[in-house]
Amino acid sequence: MGGREGGRLGHRDGESATVRVAPPAARAMIGRGGDPMQQDPGRGGLATEGAVGFMNGLDALFLYLESPETPMHVGSMHVFEPPAGGGEGFAAAVRAHLAARLDRADVFTRKLAPMPLGIANPAWVRAAEVELEHHVRRMRLPAPGTLAQFHDLVGSLHARPLDRSRPLWEMVVVEGLQDGRIGFYAKVHHAGLDGQAGVALAQAVYDVVARAAPAPLGAPVSTVATSGHEPGAARVAAAGARHNAAQLLGFGARLPALLRSVAQAVGPALGRQPAAGAAGAAGAPEATGGAGALLGGEGLLAPRTALNASISRRRAFATLSVPLARARAIAHRHEASLNDVVLAACGGALREWLLARDDLPAESLLAAMPVSLRRPGDTTSNTQAMMARMTLATDIADPVERLRRIRDASGRIKGALRDVKSAVPTEFPSLGLPWLGNALAALWGRGRLANRLPPLANVIVSNVPGPAVPLYLLGARMLHYWPVSIPYHGVALNVTVQSYAGSLDFGLIACRRAVPDVDALATLLARAFDALDADAARASDARPPSDAPPATTAPAPRRRRAAAPKADR
Repeated sequence: MGGREGGRLGHRDGESATVRVAPPAARAMIGRGGDPMQQDPGRGGLATEGAVGFMNGLDALFLYLESPETPMHVGSMHVFEPPAGGGEGFAAAVRAHLAARLDRADVFTRKLAPMPLGIANPAWVRAAEVELEHHVRRMRLPAPGTLAQFHDLVGSLHARPLDRSRPLWEMVVVEGLQDGRIGFYAKVHHAGLDGQAGVALAQAVYDVVARAAPAPLGAPVSTVATSGHEPGAARVAAAGARHNAAQLLGFGARLPALLRSVAQAVGPALGRQPAAGAAGAAGAPEATGGAGALLGGEGLLAPRTALNASISRRRAFATLSVPLARARAIAHRHEASLNDVVLAACGGALREWLLARDDLPAESLLAAMPVSLRRPGDTTSNTQAMMARMTLATDIADPVERLRRIRDASGRIKGALRDVKSAVPTEFPSLGLPWLGNALAALWGRGRLANRLPPLANVIVSNVPGPAVPLYLLGARMLHYWPVSIPYHGVALNVTVQSYAGSLDFGLIACRRAVPDVDALATLLARAFDALDADAARASDARPPSDAPPATTAPAPRRRRAAAPKADR
């Protein structure tokens, strides 16, 4: 495969091998007298100085928000058809496969280099070697190997933070699934990529055609020696000092223009009014101008529910797959977008879940939704996103009316975001930011402020466009691509959906204490799609895993505002 240089594995029989790789892009730069860490700024690459790459402000925030209770990595859970010859040795084959492809994504080889005393954002440097036996592991489920068992394993794996002394990614090959299928779980720190960059990373790992697994070359690959050399702490500190000084000077010079662009962008958004009759027709609040659009058409604060609490380290995970054509048909029938349908289904599921707990507020729940700031064609492995708020219309019992409310509200907020997002900076001076960020995150988590302060949003809902064609790993076809994202203090549930090969694959990840029955919530999400589908009686093909326990339906209790949850013990 491409990317391997030399083709010789220096080892004795029976030993694991070290492969030396000089990525093609690095070799080209070295040939020009350049450095392998440098990238073309015109393509959205990281700011660099020599072998030191500088983390942007949004990426660094994910490091400061991290704690033992809130690891800040994103991941995915996959099921593959049984590979040719069975799954024996599949993990070793994956290591060899990745060893040949480490050049295809920076996230595979770069690691953090902290600044002295944590005075500024860490830098990225290329690791001298990548120990694949650490990054790619093998596990086996006990019999009978159900999907529910796989869910539990993913919840446990996703709760464990990544090792910051290594490149910030891990993969696990999971054997023992029913029917001989292979499970796969991968995670990458959010400081290294957002959802769209994650899709680009998947393109580096998977194929769009079924390529046969290569014949093994001697001993299993354990370590890859890269073309990089890790600069010393003094060099990193000096480069960081120069970069931060330039940042401060540049930010000061750009500040007047930035303020003008923000005023020009936010002014029209705040002044925009909804189309005449739109609010009344949808049953939305009357007074929702541009400012209301920016806030999701609702008030400044969200109503409190059991989801809005400080969270523990334990995670619960569940999945659901819905045919993409079915969801699009619902959207077309109601002149809505696919994203509107996803939000309406989430609103319906959460309404029923909260009703069963006697915890449904009179006001609608609000969802925080990531909005990409990425320019077309930019595949840089970093974070370029902002958060918007959307109503879930959980105060509306009728599913179609709920969808219409969301459709009208999303139309207003899309217009506001078009004005605003071009003015949102992703980079800003970082001197002192680690101290401030870590202190605020510690105060928020250890002080359990999420239990005391009113929430800004109730749940995170994210919709990531994925590949339209099937993907393959070592010739095995991927059947599902379920995302696994991040809950946080105050938002104990994250629902992320990714389109894949004609399917909408939902991953529901939650704090296990706040949502112990996340599988039942997945069942309710399937029923919410049924309720939105006029043909649900004849075509109910959105199903949660067959081995998940069925949802229970409780009589509708009195709706009330939930009391503040109790702190962890």
